Order: sequence, then C-alpha cells, then structure tokens
Amino acid sequence: MTTSRISGFYNMTLEERRAKLADAANQTPEDLSAWTSGGLSAEAADHMIENVIGTHSLPLGIALNFQVNGKDVFVPMTLEEPSVVAGASFMAKLARAGGGFKATTTEPHMIGQMQVLDLENVHLAQLSLLEHKAELLEEADSVDPVLKKFGGGARNLEVRLIAESPIGPFLVVHLIYDVRDAMGANAVNTACERLAPHIERITGGRVHLRILSNLADHRLARARCTIPVSELGFDDFSGEKVRDGIIEAWAFAASDPYRAATHNKGIMNGVDSVVIATGNDWRAIEAGAHAYAARSGKYTSLSTWGRDKDGNLVGTLEMPMAVGIVGGATKVHPAAQAAVKLMGVKTASELAEIIVSVGLAQNMAALRALATEGIQRGHMSLHARQVAIAAGASGDLIEKVASQMVAEKVVRIDRAEEILKGMK
Repeated sequence: MTTSRISGFYNMTLEERRAKLADAANQTPEDLSAWTSGGLSAEAADHMIENVIGTHSLPLGIALNFQVNGKDVFVPMTLEEPSVVAGASFMAKLARAGGGFKATTTEPHMIGQMQVLDLENVHLAQLSLLEHKAELLEEADSVDPVLKKFGGGARNLEVRLIAESPIGPFLVVHLIYDVRDAMGANAVNTACERLAPHIERITGGRVHLRILSNLADHRLARARCTIPVSELGFDDFSGEKVRDGIIEAWAFAASDPYRAATHNKGIMNGVDSVVIATGNDWRAIEAGAHAYAARSGKYTSLSTWGRDKDGNLVGTLEMPMAVGIVGGATKVHPAAQAAVKLMGVKTASELAEIIVSVGLAQNMAALRALATEGIQRGHMSLHARQVAIAAGASGDLIEKVASQMVAEKVVRIDRAEEILKGMK
C-alpha cells in the first residue's frame, strides 16, 4: 500500500530520494527519468511553441504526507521559491491527524462567451436566443463527437445583457460546455465558432468575440481539513495560541484586499506548482482564482479558517480549477506525464482535488508562520542557500555559509561573500 510518509526524505541525497520515491510509489527508475534528464528535449519543445532555441528548467520537488479523500499521494511541485514544498509537506502531516484532506469538485463545465453587437433591440434579441436555446444546444452538442462519446458536450445556454459599456448595450451568450477530462479551451472555442452564424441569424446582430472564459465558476474544486488543536503547538506556542493566531491572520485577509492579495498568492504557491508540474495552464488558473476572489465586488480571501465545537482548527478552500489530463502539454511533455503517473490520477477531477488540497496546505503553512515565529525564519533559512550559491559557494561550503548567515540573522549576498572569503 502506498504511503506518502517518508521519514528523513529531506536529508537524503538526490539519488537516495529518487530510489526511495520509486520504491514507495511502486514506480520504476525509468518512470522518474523525465525529472533527471531535463524533462523535455529541445526538439520536442520546438513543436510546442514558436521560435524555440532551447528549454528552461525549474526545480521539481515532491510534497510528502498528503492524504486526499483517504488516499495517500505523492505530489510533484515545480517552482523556484524555497520553503513552499517543505511547508506544504509539514501541514499535510498535521492534517493527517484529522483525517487528511476531504476534497470535491463540481462537473467539468466550462464557459464559452460570444459577444453580440449591432442589435436594434437587445431585449428582443435576448428573448429570441432563449426561444432558440434547444436548437443552439443541439448544434453545439454536435461539434465534438469524441467528447460526446465520453459523456461531454453542451449543457446550457445563458444570455446576459451588458446594459452599460463604453460602446453601449450588448448581449453576451454563455455556452456551458462539459469538457470531461480536458482543460477544454479548444473544444469550447470551436463550439462557439460553430454557434456564431446561428446567433447572428436569430438576432440580426454581429457576433464579435467568441472565446472561453477563464473565470470557470461552473468548475469548482473544494477542500477542507481539520487539525486537532493538540497538533498545532510547538516551542512556546500552545495549540490554542497557534489556532487563534491563524484565524486572526485569516480575518485580516478576509477584510483587507491588500492582505488578501498576498494571502491568496500563498495559496497559489501551492496550486501553481502542481499545475505547472502536470503541464496545465497556470496562467488560466491564476486568472480564474483572482477573479473568483473578487466575485462579490470586493477582493477577499479564497480560503476560510475557524474552529469547530471541539476547538479544532478547520480550514476550507474553494476556487475554479480548470485542469485536464488529456490533450495539450499534459500529453506531450514527458515530465508532465511522469507527474500524472506518480499521483495515480485517472480523471481531471481527481487532479483538481489534489491541487486544491495542496493550496489549502500551503495557505495554512504561511498563516502558521506569520502568526507565530514570523515568515522570515523558515523562509530565510532555505533562502540562505540560494544566497550562498549566488556568492560563489559550492559543495559543502553552501551549507556552512548558509548556516552562519542564518545564525547571524543576516541573509545578504555581501555577507555571504565575506563569510566565504574567510572560509577560503
């Protein structure tokens, strides 16, 4: 049985970590080879984007201890920022004591938008479109027979009136489209293109833009966790003090958009890292998340934190999660394929549930640090290594220089250079 708990993983060598991970996840060394060879050849990259001259790598780490819906999972995370993987892993360890993360998703419904202009009577045009709703849905449903075979296709048609704009009133038609295990942009955009002439015929207007919306508020992922208060205490901080500090820090983000922006950025540290590792569109996820955070008209926290009747810490996170496991880079990038295989996900919904759980874990890690010892202690301890390397340290000197800077509480490149000079 797979367990995401690996004791001492942090202190192992790269080779030892790969061997231990392969064994614990029932993988072969070949399954992990994409992460030791750079993940993508220049030749393969040349077929993915334009004007390719090479590739650009980022570190890939494995978050441990995650248990999502009763299943242990190793989570690949791709990013350059220190402390994120460690923070998420530690919070996942605390969450295990309360049963891990419970996550759900709504149906994988994406929104395609069609902007209808040059209408003589916007209200009459809106009514006409609704009267032809069944006809339009039938047409959209015939666009992708393969997707329909797997249970996807057109689900609904909504017609919105934009009463005031810089160009006057116009209509926006929303096609709600089930994309199953795909991210869905291509399928939705194609369906909108197909409907455009029919909408023009019905309304007498002109369909201008026809494109997917990244505010995927019909495709949500939700995660929650309960942390026993007994698990929260450390050093001079009692469990109750840590719990209350986390709730107070969250309340700041819930009330103030300046704090909420950084608070949600912490959530996205976890979310984006898994999205990138699996070859999904992190820009789309970012856009949808921040738009969703402002859906009430005020930008606020994506997460909530409180206490249950037993005094335990309870956290929830809800956000749009338009990710796929078929099509796009997920299917052509060897490293993305390895990530999906390592997690053992079979559907896009499973992947979304893991990602939103990582976002909640990372949010808790940041709040816990802010509410107790401060964000700098853990973050700067790891950042010190990067500063030491930038100053010219290599081999064993990296840890020595980093440790001295942390002890002095001065993590700067000029100090690293001075320490390195003295050691040499």
